[in-house]
Amino acid sequence: METLLLPFSPRFIVLTICGVVTALLLGIGIVDHKVLKLIAIPFVIFGALTLLGFRDLTQKSHAVLRNYPISAHLRFLLEEIRPEMRQYFFESEKDGMPFSRDTRAVIYQRAKMVLDKRPFGTQIDIYREGYEWMHHSVAPKPHATEKFRITIGGPDCKKPYSASVFNISAMSFGALSPNAVRALNAGAKKGGFAHDTGEGGVSPYHRENGGDIIWEIGSGYFGCRNRDGSFNPDEFARIASDDQIKMVELKISQGAKPGHGGVLPAAKVSEEISKIRGVSMGEDCISPAYHQAFSTPLEMMAFIAEMRRLSGGKPAGFKLCIGHPWEFLAICKAMLETSIYPDFIVVDGKEGGTGAAPLEFMDHLGMPMREGVNFVHNALIGINARDRIKIGASGKIATAFDMARAMAIGADWCNSARGFMFSLGCIQSLSCHTDRCPTGVTTQDPSRNRALVVPDKIERVYNYHHSTLHALTELIAAAGLEHPQQIRPIHFSQRTSTTTVCSFAQLYPSLRPGELIKGTKDVRFRDAWTMARADSFLPAG
Repeated sequence: METLLLPFSPRFIVLTICGVVTALLLGIGIVDHKVLKLIAIPFVIFGALTLLGFRDLTQKSHAVLRNYPISAHLRFLLEEIRPEMRQYFFESEKDGMPFSRDTRAVIYQRAKMVLDKRPFGTQIDIYREGYEWMHHSVAPKPHATEKFRITIGGPDCKKPYSASVFNISAMSFGALSPNAVRALNAGAKKGGFAHDTGEGGVSPYHRENGGDIIWEIGSGYFGCRNRDGSFNPDEFARIASDDQIKMVELKISQGAKPGHGGVLPAAKVSEEISKIRGVSMGEDCISPAYHQAFSTPLEMMAFIAEMRRLSGGKPAGFKLCIGHPWEFLAICKAMLETSIYPDFIVVDGKEGGTGAAPLEFMDHLGMPMREGVNFVHNALIGINARDRIKIGASGKIATAFDMARAMAIGADWCNSARGFMFSLGCIQSLSCHTDRCPTGVTTQDPSRNRALVVPDKIERVYNYHHSTLHALTELIAAAGLEHPQQIRPIHFSQRTSTTTVCSFAQLYPSLRPGELIKGTKDVRFRDAWTMARADSFLPAG
């Protein structure tokens, strides 16, 4: 597809001129009638294709058509092949990685506000090992009319934030195109939910439409760094004081490549990005794998307290993918020792996300989101801090069932990155890191990101959020509940073999309040708690 008719490419322009000239020659009678018989059919076809190409370039509904006029219709043609034929030549509805065709389809349908129902029963083998389901009630509740929200901010927070339970996960400007950032933030503004900036800093495109912002600070300290790459508290305070920024988030690690640091390839470092981030053009923009501002759990807690102070008392927290269990428990011990507690913790799963990563990191490093969320949830219960710290979950969350399942095992709210990318028109071409995204979502190439028409995509971002929360409302009501915060592990089961079923309460057992402080025998925590030390991330002994 890459070699076909790109907008305003030399090939497209030459063919268009030829078509116009031929039409003029025919019109004024220079071409003989006999010749006309020989060339009429090809030029009628070409003329029709030319008109179709212009129509594709100017339409605003499909980004891929704006970047690939005419040729992209092949994709839509293939999508329309009847299901009984598709199974012989293409992936089934439940196949496709990292997101199945069916998951992508339901996001597209909800973003466009078209029919998202399915006929003829589930296509999942419900008797296979690993199948999970949510229990319903014989006395379902009426659908809630309120918008599901939670308040984030502990006793030390002066400006708590009322957040939606579904928000846009961290994706930086640079990883995303200007138009993608515009559409996401404006959609968040319209829907009353939050937009995480990612570690690339607060760009003009985040500010343009006034949507609520969660400002993520990574190890590169982009937007608040000195020339040597160290943290600049004065610049942080200046930016964090903006009323549009509702929370500040310290990024410890991310699911796509935990322990690796962030990488924005040189091909995507435009002049604009180099100015916003304070880095050089022509070089990979690298966030170190570790922070310079602190090196121990105690210092990390002090840094979070400083972030909260410098921001004027806004909720301050951190994001991480769980690695060594004793390291997170060391952070918990530092909370106890300093009496400094974050207002929130976002648990990223090793399911990855929009970030590019080495294969080994992507496939085999870090704790999956569900285990990570439940581990953090129980650790906070074990130190009597769960009631003051909210937990966000991020990792391959796209549907209401994904949200409900994460909330059942400890999450207070959920973030989605790729789900909102699909709402923008992403087709999972897996070219995010190349600057050659065919739909304009993850590219800095102006000829490509023009394909993403902001007003149209704003509506789709809003619709996807609205429809997903509506589906969550239906699930909650069907379970006999009134709010997602009432979901518990007992509401879910998993088939652990073809003949055995376990409740999530068995799969994800809970610690008792204060159990870590008093001393636990739980094998998930016992040895790691002993190894954890507040003054170092290294294990004791």
